[in-house]
Amino acid sequence: MRKLFFLSLLILSFGSFSQKNKLKAYLDTKQFYASELGNYLEIYLQFVGSSVKFEAVENGIQAKIALNISIQEKENSIRKDSYVLTSPLAIDSVQDDFYEVKRFALPPGSYKLKIEIIDVLNDSRISAEKEITIVDFASKPTISEIEIAEYAFKSDVASSFQKAGIHIVPLISNFFSTEITRIPLYFEVYNSQFTNDSLVGILCKIIDTENEKELEDLTFLWRVASEPIIPVFKMIDIEKVPTGSFRIELGLINRKMELLTTSTYSFERSNEIEEEFNPDKMVLDPSFQASITEDSVFFFLASLIPIARPAEIKNIISTLKSKNIEKSRKHIQAFWRESAPTNSYEAWIKYKIQVVFVEVLYGNNFQDGFETDRGRVYLKYGAPSTHVVKENSPSEYPYEIWTYNKIGKYSNKRFIFYNPDLTNGAYRLLHSDVLGELKNAAWSQILSQRNTNNGDIDDPNKFNQKSWGANSGDLFRQY
Repeated sequence: MRKLFFLSLLILSFGSFSQKNKLKAYLDTKQFYASELGNYLEIYLQFVGSSVKFEAVENGIQAKIALNISIQEKENSIRKDSYVLTSPLAIDSVQDDFYEVKRFALPPGSYKLKIEIIDVLNDSRISAEKEITIVDFASKPTISEIEIAEYAFKSDVASSFQKAGIHIVPLISNFFSTEITRIPLYFEVYNSQFTNDSLVGILCKIIDTENEKELEDLTFLWRVASEPIIPVFKMIDIEKVPTGSFRIELGLINRKMELLTTSTYSFERSNEIEEEFNPDKMVLDPSFQASITEDSVFFFLASLIPIARPAEIKNIISTLKSKNIEKSRKHIQAFWRESAPTNSYEAWIKYKIQVVFVEVLYGNNFQDGFETDRGRVYLKYGAPSTHVVKENSPSEYPYEIWTYNKIGKYSNKRFIFYNPDLTNGAYRLLHSDVLGELKNAAWSQILSQRNTNNGDIDDPNKFNQKSWGANSGDLFRQY
């Protein structure tokens, strides 16, 4: 196994705040350019919800954070800003992290960024400093720094989180586990018209930083029309990137295939890629064999898909296609010996009981329980901490909201399922704020389409969320 260096921790060591008293937050910065601002610095702050004090307000609870920001050039302070940030309204005892994005127009040069953060409600405070060098994006073809999104969606609502019609909540980490197979990134290309080419190319590479070797199968090139500013939002596939340290390298290419400029983003990956399953290496354990009847072998092998890693899923599907009962039995046993080496049989029996449970609860006449969205989520994350069911709403399709107090290192995560067919109990996942799950900015409108005119561009009711009797927005608080 390759050594993992956890570059994300190194980045956060100068970009995060040491904890004092209780308050905890993380800091990152990126540089961009806008014709109306010139070169500007974007400051990202992530406040750890569990470290902040909340107070009761109307319809929920909120936190208050005082921010003192200064940017110095040598000994001269050129920009200062102080204000109080109010967190999004919350209704639960376990709090989500929340974010702030701040922009400062700065001419090219070297600066020192200083930030002090104060929890207004308990007076705990932390501070941080960071050296910043602003480069000139205005005079030649260049690519901005690369921003990674925790989630993003199209939006025409002006806010500090919006760029080029996209609402982006930043991801202030560069560590990606096996479960994450794609990186959503945003960047901008400037002054490509200076190439005198009507089209320019953007070349994307992933480089192994341990040996500077390019992962050639993941390299791709796309062409765009030359413009003064080209905003780009892309999903980068990292499913086949193994464990180690890597960088994404973006290059601007002219028609002669000359490299004009680059921008890079370094990240850490933990991903033990599965080898193809070999049944000849596996000897069947009688206890495993006795726990699965012959007519249910394929069912229970397929039921592992909700908790399997992407590479494992491919192996499971390959074994299912073979229609070989003995191979399928061995595959189930191999899966649990890998997943729970010290108590594989006990772990398998416990999971088998859960599979049977979701089959009874969520199975329908065209899907097994584990194939349904609710069944998959239950098997992957366990039973929800709270469970709201609304089968009858004047304005909305039947829906369920599942809340988890903890999923891994994340707190207060939610799923909303709905049943637009009104039959079979086949609830579909409509939206979730869990990283890697479906995120749907228009979930509230879709849920209300049962009696809301969807209209067109001339119909102002198209995005009307204020339908009589609708309370899903109050039940599902999202950032």
